[in-house]
Amino acid sequence: MERSGSPQRSDATDALVDVPTEDVSAGLTTGNVAVEAPPGDEPQAHRRIVFGIVSIALLMASIDQTIVATALNAIRGDLHAELNWSGWTITIYALGQIIVMPLAGRLGDQFGRKRIFLGAAVLFTIASLACSLADSIYLLVIFRAFQAIGGGAFMPTATGIVAEQFGRDRDRAVGMFTSIFPIGGILGPIVGGVIVTYWSWREIFLVNVPAGILLIALAARFIPHSAPKAASRVDALGAGLLALTMLCGMFGISALGGSGAGPGDPLFIGSEVLALTFGFLFVRHASRAANPFIPIMLLRGRGFGVMNAINLMYGAAVLGFGALVPLYAESRYGIQPLEAGTLLTARAVGMICVASLAVFALRRTGIRAPMIGGFLMIAGGMTIMSLAPHGMTPYAWLAAAAGVTGVGMGLSIPASNNASLQLAPDQISAIAGLRGMFRQSGGIIAVSVTTTLLAHSANAGSSQAHTFVVFAAGLLLIVPFTFLVPDHRGSW
Repeated sequence: MERSGSPQRSDATDALVDVPTEDVSAGLTTGNVAVEAPPGDEPQAHRRIVFGIVSIALLMASIDQTIVATALNAIRGDLHAELNWSGWTITIYALGQIIVMPLAGRLGDQFGRKRIFLGAAVLFTIASLACSLADSIYLLVIFRAFQAIGGGAFMPTATGIVAEQFGRDRDRAVGMFTSIFPIGGILGPIVGGVIVTYWSWREIFLVNVPAGILLIALAARFIPHSAPKAASRVDALGAGLLALTMLCGMFGISALGGSGAGPGDPLFIGSEVLALTFGFLFVRHASRAANPFIPIMLLRGRGFGVMNAINLMYGAAVLGFGALVPLYAESRYGIQPLEAGTLLTARAVGMICVASLAVFALRRTGIRAPMIGGFLMIAGGMTIMSLAPHGMTPYAWLAAAAGVTGVGMGLSIPASNNASLQLAPDQISAIAGLRGMFRQSGGIIAVSVTTTLLAHSANAGSSQAHTFVVFAAGLLLIVPFTFLVPDHRGSW
């Protein structure tokens, strides 16, 4: 086991895992022990091929999360739709992923990750084709919901597949793999803008079909079967309560963005009351059920509860911020839409340059230091973006600020993705699903609340600058919470 001050690390030492021993029922860590890696913990021969295959799936799902944003006006005009229904093509995809992520993680653990992954790929491909052929906004929203089910199942099942393939190097592989998701979200508006400019909105969905067919063929050929876990039945009641909690909560928050809506809107109040009721019933059920859909330890156990809160705030700042950068550039500085979308490329470049180095440094830095450093850099970039340009054009100023936030994301994402996984390595997929659920929830909350404020603002550009400062303050507030997450160095 690597200790601070050790001059070097031998191969024999690398085979040891620094793992906290836990009393699962109490959720308390009792100490750290050196545990020899099991004989089957060797990296697999075809791990890089498998990594590439599942990375394609994750990139497709993450791009489709934001690619529709640039096509809303085209969809609205072609299908003669109201603006609120056009917006639901984005909202329903995010809601579907939030609900499906924890479900797919649990199903993948119980019934085999390859089986769930292939089913998700087939559903995503068929739903993409159906979206491209939809002749009404209502059908498009329904097909987008099915597409979200397939896309939402990719992250948790693929994370488990990567962890199995890379053995004792799973910490680095998971950190690298899960860093792909935000890259796809950044590329989405740019790719969508190009497709809508030179083709039509239907090609946004149609391009997924050949890519999906190739993905299915490669996955069937190269991804090995994983042994299903024995015995327990899926907690349908728990899954249903969680789905109702998320649907009611997100629907109420999305309703705030409607014309004339506000905190006193009966639709918002009724939806949130239902969400709180279903949430209370879900937590009570999870505490009492023999085999709950999500073990209560993963919601509030030591390390897990605080990481869920961090992921919610992180999603609000990073995902909400990213979705609103092009709007900010257009409304405050009059930058053209396609050029505004390329600002997110600067953030992607900053993230890509740092993420790989951060992954391979995790065993020396642990997870806490890069999380804190990344949060501070993201907050700094957001604050810079909210200020007026000094000695630079508005575009160059915004691009530089976006690059700073990208560096912060590249530093913090691998560490935050690995945080708490070592506490329950037998439930990797479930933890990954919960992480995605809380981050997506934070992003939807941030976008819904911000767009509501902008709708009632006399100067949208200046008001949005103030929201960036609020996002930055939120990231600073979660820094102290990182000290409540058990730090970890080494493989798990």
